[in-house]
Amino acid sequence: MIDRRTMIGAGALLGAAGLLPAAAGAAAKAPVVTTRQGRLRGRLEGGLAVFRGIRYGRAERFKAPTAVPPSRDIVDALAFGPSAPQRGTRYAPASEDCLFLNVWTPEAKAGGKRPVLVYIHGGAYSSGSVVDPLNDGRHLAARGDAVVVTVNHRLNALGYLYLARLDPNYPDSGNLGQLDLILALIWIRDNIAAFGGDPGRVLVFGQSGGGAKIATMMGMPAARGLFHRAITMSGQQVTASGPLNATARARAYLDALKATPADLAAMPLERLIEGLGATDPILGGGVYFGPVLDMKWLTRHPFWPDANPQSNGVPMMLGNTRDETRAFIDPKGPKLAGLDWSNLAERMTPELRMDLPPEWIVAQYRARFPDWSPERVFYAATTAGRSWPGQVIEADVRAAADTPTWVYQVDYQSPVEPWRGAPHTIDIPLSFGTLDAEGSITGTGADARAVSERMMDAFLAFARSGDPKHPGLEQWPRYRLPARSTMVFDIATRAIDDPRKWERELFARVPYIQPGT
Repeated sequence: MIDRRTMIGAGALLGAAGLLPAAAGAAAKAPVVTTRQGRLRGRLEGGLAVFRGIRYGRAERFKAPTAVPPSRDIVDALAFGPSAPQRGTRYAPASEDCLFLNVWTPEAKAGGKRPVLVYIHGGAYSSGSVVDPLNDGRHLAARGDAVVVTVNHRLNALGYLYLARLDPNYPDSGNLGQLDLILALIWIRDNIAAFGGDPGRVLVFGQSGGGAKIATMMGMPAARGLFHRAITMSGQQVTASGPLNATARARAYLDALKATPADLAAMPLERLIEGLGATDPILGGGVYFGPVLDMKWLTRHPFWPDANPQSNGVPMMLGNTRDETRAFIDPKGPKLAGLDWSNLAERMTPELRMDLPPEWIVAQYRARFPDWSPERVFYAATTAGRSWPGQVIEADVRAAADTPTWVYQVDYQSPVEPWRGAPHTIDIPLSFGTLDAEGSITGTGADARAVSERMMDAFLAFARSGDPKHPGLEQWPRYRLPARSTMVFDIATRAIDDPRKWERELFARVPYIQPGT
């Protein structure tokens, strides 16, 4: 177990990742980096030095992570480490021992002073992994002469089950996934120069849950100074979970397992994952896990009642997509089967996160956009009243504090699945350049490539200088009130003031309460 002082000062160390040995003939040519903790061997791929499965820490179950002893031998970093255990088997293999990161660099040599882009995956706080091919860092590293790092960490109950009020043996539980990420950033601070990176120019960027984790870290004292720019992609954390709500969820989880906190340390992993199906006592549905206002690691809400002064000097970019909810509410699924004006309000109700009469919302949209179909109103309203408000709040409070802030919106429509429009996650392949990767719906045509190049160059410019403007996007004003200038990424990319003003004002009539908190 570690305290805050240890967390801030410790350097994460390398350990054997249980990976395949390099072939004898290739070993002499393989890149070897000497870090503070020993030597690490990667491989050359397409002109880049790539290191996969670098251990940055270890952790006992429901305990804060710790650094590991240095290795005297050369450690092979040739394959991804395990992903965090989660429901389903998409990211196999999975293991509780999942604290690994990956590095792509143009030159595995000290002195490069390249900007460092650190990606944190989405999946809320319960699922996901950076082994997903959409998150491959090779295109960004090569295009921008940059070092790209991707990070896995603990998720769901293993990373965010809050037991501190139920068992004094787990004082750090509730924020363990966040502490893993902070330990990874400490490792980057202490070692990335050996890979050609600049530890003074570290950008963290993440989509969905990854963005929420970043928003949370912007208010965590232990993360102070570990990153210097931040991009959140359809991911916000205005407020963290309150400790009483988090305790109620812990009880629900324990009840589903018919267990006490003392039982958890030795419980088989399979049972812990089965317990994730517990019903959330506050929201219904599956039990929510997320960062907790524990007054130890997280001592105030990230963006309430204002932007945390700790990170107001950190340049920040916030983005979202035009049709967020088309990603997770299938237009061909049962929720929209037989949708018409008579049942639209009823169908929308469980998808909204703003407490307004859904019939009134439908009437407002019909009056404003008389040519829209029920399906189009459904997706517009559920996006504006569910997935977007948190970002608006965060951008507005940063603008009120006169911070360096930029906002983007992706309007580029999928040509592969046109019924999806510009859905949640479409900005992942666009920003990584992984247009042809499994899971991408961007297409690989000239339009997709042009949008992707503009986004990649904006992210790289932001990492390099703290400003996203570049020759392809020379006009990108800072986000200020009341203009709310927003860069709209589309076939015709351009900056627009307050592009969805009417919808923003419609839902701003009532407070936004972040689900789960």
